[in-house]
Amino acid sequence: MVIKPKINSRRKITIDFNDDEELGSLDHPATRESPSIPSPTKPMFKKIKKQEAQRIKGFPSNHQSQANKVKLKNLKNNGDGANGPSTMLKPKLSLQELALKEKQSYKNDNEYQQGLLVKIEDEDNEDPSDTSLDREWYTNERVNHYEDLELETNDKSTRNKTSLNTFDPFEDDPEDYENHRQQQIVSHHLIPPFLEDEQIIANQKPEISVIRDPEGHLAAAARRGSNLVNDRRVQSVIMKKNNEVSAVKGTKLGNVMGIQDKEERIEHKNFIEAMEDSGSPVDIAEQRRSLPAFTVREDLIRTIRENQIVVVIGETGSGKTTQLTQYLYEEGFYKRGIIGCTQPRRVAAMSVAKRVSEEMGVKLGNEVGFTIRFEDRTSPRTMIKYMTDGVLLRETLLDSGLEKYSCIIMDEAHERSLNTDILLGLFKKILTKRRDLKLIITSATMNASRFSEFFGNADTFTIPGRTFPVDIQFSKYPVTDYVDAAIKQVLKIHYGKKSGDILVFMTGQEDIEATCQVLQGRIDEIEEDSENKNPLSILPIYSSLPADLQARVFGKSDVRKCIVATNIAETSLTVDGIVFVVDAGLCKLKVYSSKLGMDILQLAPISFAQANQRSGRAGRTGPGVAYRLYTLTEAEKEMYVQPIPEIQRTNLANTLLLIKSLGVDNLLDFPFIDPPPHATIYSSLYDLWCLDAIDNLGALTDLGHKMTSFPMEPVLSKMLIKSHEFKCSTEMCIIVAMLSVPNVFYRPKERQKESDRSRERFFIPESDHLTLLNVYNQWLNHRNSARWCVQNFLHEKSLRRAHEIALQLQSIMVQQGMACRSIGRQWDPIQECICSCLFVNAARFKKFGEYTNLRSVMSMVLHPTSSLYGTADLPEYVVFQELLLTSREYMNVITAVKPEWLAKYGSVFYSARSDHEAVTSRLKEAMDDARKKWNQLETSKTQKVITNVQPKGQIGIRRPRRV
Repeated sequence: MVIKPKINSRRKITIDFNDDEELGSLDHPATRESPSIPSPTKPMFKKIKKQEAQRIKGFPSNHQSQANKVKLKNLKNNGDGANGPSTMLKPKLSLQELALKEKQSYKNDNEYQQGLLVKIEDEDNEDPSDTSLDREWYTNERVNHYEDLELETNDKSTRNKTSLNTFDPFEDDPEDYENHRQQQIVSHHLIPPFLEDEQIIANQKPEISVIRDPEGHLAAAARRGSNLVNDRRVQSVIMKKNNEVSAVKGTKLGNVMGIQDKEERIEHKNFIEAMEDSGSPVDIAEQRRSLPAFTVREDLIRTIRENQIVVVIGETGSGKTTQLTQYLYEEGFYKRGIIGCTQPRRVAAMSVAKRVSEEMGVKLGNEVGFTIRFEDRTSPRTMIKYMTDGVLLRETLLDSGLEKYSCIIMDEAHERSLNTDILLGLFKKILTKRRDLKLIITSATMNASRFSEFFGNADTFTIPGRTFPVDIQFSKYPVTDYVDAAIKQVLKIHYGKKSGDILVFMTGQEDIEATCQVLQGRIDEIEEDSENKNPLSILPIYSSLPADLQARVFGKSDVRKCIVATNIAETSLTVDGIVFVVDAGLCKLKVYSSKLGMDILQLAPISFAQANQRSGRAGRTGPGVAYRLYTLTEAEKEMYVQPIPEIQRTNLANTLLLIKSLGVDNLLDFPFIDPPPHATIYSSLYDLWCLDAIDNLGALTDLGHKMTSFPMEPVLSKMLIKSHEFKCSTEMCIIVAMLSVPNVFYRPKERQKESDRSRERFFIPESDHLTLLNVYNQWLNHRNSARWCVQNFLHEKSLRRAHEIALQLQSIMVQQGMACRSIGRQWDPIQECICSCLFVNAARFKKFGEYTNLRSVMSMVLHPTSSLYGTADLPEYVVFQELLLTSREYMNVITAVKPEWLAKYGSVFYSARSDHEAVTSRLKEAMDDARKKWNQLETSKTQKVITNVQPKGQIGIRRPRRV
């Protein structure tokens, strides 16, 4: 049986309004098979229900208003509009508004040039009686009312920017009109043969939700967010005069937000340089002996010597991270190879490496070093190496047996990061080949038994805890605003409790900044009227904060510290002196959205295990108190016992690409500790197929092999490889490097207008990617001046980091045999190169400031920071780097593209209208050939199973599935 490939096509159907046939006749199967209906008119249409469309069968007759006469001028010339029914409401537009509306509506050619749009998906199998099918119709009447309302809310300055154009620009040149119409993009959808069965399986199994009770109070708080933060986002807190802004510099508020008091050259310290020394050798030795791990040192080493795999259980602060590597070094394990230790976060890898080097009395980078993405502080003398789990995963590509290591410690495994879970599966195979390699998995009490069972009931060793009792206090009533509640709780602690530092857990950068600002402002108000000063040092910490500012949380202070952090402070960072913990009960999780086809950041309640980890931070140095800003009932009903592993909630495209490059063909046979959902595997493989990283049979392509050489997402890796063909690899290395660092633009709350004006000077029309390239080039032209960065509201640290990354990317390209060449000031090849990789995220103009996703048909808007935002003449087609989901769907980092580029490089999704039938026919033939090869491959595998496995006489062989 030959199965045709699925091609879901959105076809355009136009209807002659003078046709006597009822609109409902389109439901007839014969009509759907031959959707070729002439369209002499070119009105714009808006969605309404089918019943309304049936009531309004034709185009409206003439009205006496001058506005309507102008609007119908072109239609009368074609002989339309005079004989239609007079059931239309009288238009409410003035002549000027009508002209503006026509200018805006022209941008949406797809609707402007046709009467009705009917979505036909899987036409051959569609059941006309299926009431679940969405049949939405468009008619001209509704657009007047809705756009009247929209025009009334537009700013007058925006109207003045837009040129008035009442008539169709193609009226006097039908040939240009027809050429433009033929260039329109038509979407279709192909499924490769090796994924057809998997799509059915994926659709049958529900996705895993990170929210346990969608109707609960915590889930509602996650959807709503903080009212305080939302209000601050809406309100403008810009000061009226520059001297008022200058007054903020040097104040407590200015110091919290990093506003510089001087504009001279600023030497930014990195994370390691900013951290304070731990103390004298005598103090360090005494601190080591006081750790719980020291009391069980001999038993721990003996257990490791007797077993190849050991699961070490210990609470935070027991010394397992810093002491275990030193114990192994002192016992001589380094003589057989490097002692490696993985960390789930970069900050943890750097801070722990510095601490261990100080305890051993060696220089960081010699005997003790660390490696994170784009930064290597090791040498041939390095015997103890701290690294992120992603770095070790990439090392397995070059050294599948990890021959240079004698011991691997996988620290903080209970966090269940994506790379950690993949490494655990790989170690099952590695350890069978290398009996001399030791694997030590360290974990908090949660999930410890899970690791032991995964490795065949491996031995466990528990380090006794030294934690002090923690008094956990739940909120009596549900909290409506977690940020405001946290601020009030900090003030109560600061002015009513004994000494001791405070740790506040927030969800992300925006919440942290708002908490720090509001808290500092309220303390300043209190201190202003108080005779006895009681200062509070407020220290934020989040991933995009400059490294030297992150290191301040570890420094000593003469006053009470209040650290406002994300979940990075749950386990990865240990800060001494914490007595009070304020827990908002929420966190941001990276979650894969099958609807959008990408990862999004979603606010969700934490798990019980995470709540206990947060509370435990208050019992490190003495008895503490943990204030939970949620009720006990909410915790019991709305929190999972354990957090959802990252592998079960995120996109796996990059990970699956690495696994396939390691020779793992059948992903269903890979030993996942917790298997990901089928839908996630299907979507990730489909994304790789769209990028040409895997072929129609699911095998890795040459392009896919090259993509594994770059330590970044597949889309960015392909962008670098394709840049060699477009002779713009130097520029593309810079663009990718700028996308890999925190935002280079600095927008302080007190100087937003000034920073926005400065930012606009760097804008390159129609491309945010080129804008980033322009910023980098301007920085180089000004000799990497820090003062220039301050004057232009740019993060010098991010630019320097981007410079280092760009050089490393160029080095990787040279190693792969791709010379780095610059194309100078020619922008088109760079934009075309970007389109060849980002065609998956393409959108078409809908109306002013709003676009429609060509694949999901979802409405999206331009992000306010985009160089295209506020532009009167917006491009018809764009591609975007990422999608931000807040109150609306925002496209971020956007570049304008030509429709022929989308049809050329994204043929799996798009084709030009004139070539649609030829393209779909060609794709069908290609899929048929691939399906024959796939069936032959499956048949040969089945025969092999029958020959080697099947007992004689047994029947009912199940064909093995290969993904």
